[in-house]
Amino acid sequence: MELTERFLNYVKFDTQSSEDSQSVPSTPKQMIFAQYLKEELEREGFDDVEMDDMGYIYATLPSNMKKEVPTIGFISHYDTSPDCSGKDVKPRIVNNYDGGDIELSEGIVSSPVKFPELLLHKGEDLIVTNGTTLLGADDKAGIAEIVQAMCYLRDHKEIPHGDIRMGFNPDEEIGMGAHHFDVEKFGCQWGYTIDGGDLGELEFENFNAASAKIYIKGVSVHPGYAKGKMVNASRLAAEFATMLPGDETPEETEGYEGFYHCIGMESCTEKAKLSYIIRDHDRDRFEDRKRFVQRCVDQMNEKYGEGTVKAEIKDQYYNMKEKIDPQMHVIDIVLKAMQACDVPPRVKPIRGGTDGAQLSFRGLPCPNIFAGGVNFHGPFEFVSVQVMEKAMQTIVKICELTAGYND
Repeated sequence: MELTERFLNYVKFDTQSSEDSQSVPSTPKQMIFAQYLKEELEREGFDDVEMDDMGYIYATLPSNMKKEVPTIGFISHYDTSPDCSGKDVKPRIVNNYDGGDIELSEGIVSSPVKFPELLLHKGEDLIVTNGTTLLGADDKAGIAEIVQAMCYLRDHKEIPHGDIRMGFNPDEEIGMGAHHFDVEKFGCQWGYTIDGGDLGELEFENFNAASAKIYIKGVSVHPGYAKGKMVNASRLAAEFATMLPGDETPEETEGYEGFYHCIGMESCTEKAKLSYIIRDHDRDRFEDRKRFVQRCVDQMNEKYGEGTVKAEIKDQYYNMKEKIDPQMHVIDIVLKAMQACDVPPRVKPIRGGTDGAQLSFRGLPCPNIFAGGVNFHGPFEFVSVQVMEKAMQTIVKICELTAGYND
């Protein structure tokens, strides 16, 4: 099975995760794909193929060397974002893209005027959606590239490599993907998530991340007789939202700049809930941001009475840089692999997070490498066939270079 065909098979499955679920995985439909992927790995003849009852899949391509070399792993997630439907994805290939507008369906156009990234792929074969769903390159492209790379190594025994582990998991898009990943069972000295964006992306810095849920307790009274009695939770929610700096939001920041992002609001007179995510690359500023949210809560309670507003602030993951810096050989190998594959490296911080961030703090250094997708989480998502092939080649070369690594 070729790489493109493998990817197109994967995106047939609806694997959207859900932030509102307490189960693992968060949606039953993820397990349908997980079972398919497990059976595919078995058909391809890999060793130690197993899937636990939460949908975490592990497999091994055994070493073809006589000497002992580091065991490394490649990891991707199979859930897709809750932000956009992943049901009935209808991909098509735009061969030899000419640099113009792409009509996804009637009235829905992907244009380089709005998405200039398209122009970087002129002359390539682009896999696009029909404009009504996301594509799922985040991160089914990564899975396809890993599996195809392992098949290539399996069939080209002249390429030396040690034990290579594969790991595929649910629920990365809701920040839970690494929570139940069995690092001890995975058994690697280091790993790589294949979950980045366009050609050459290499990321080992990411946001420190927290969630904040703000609960507001109101008092509902008939509005005709409400003076001195009513506490309108909806109005207080709007007031709280204005207390956070308007120029520190995702739409106003870039690079290393952090933000507060309101991802949801539910309200009526009696009660309200605001859901935020808090992000910053710098750990001290990250802690300051959490304290600032709590101060806003305290000020609201001073104004409207103790217990009116409550905050639940939970850390989600931290910047992996502090764990990668002491082991920069993990990065050096990738840079050499990219050079050998004629891939120009684009080292940059992630304005988000990956499973690799959490895994790095659990003892598995795990930077993030490009998988090729662009415009994630929406109907204008696309991936270049040629970039997917470069990602697959880079994985193969990393395995080969690791076989020659001397600590």
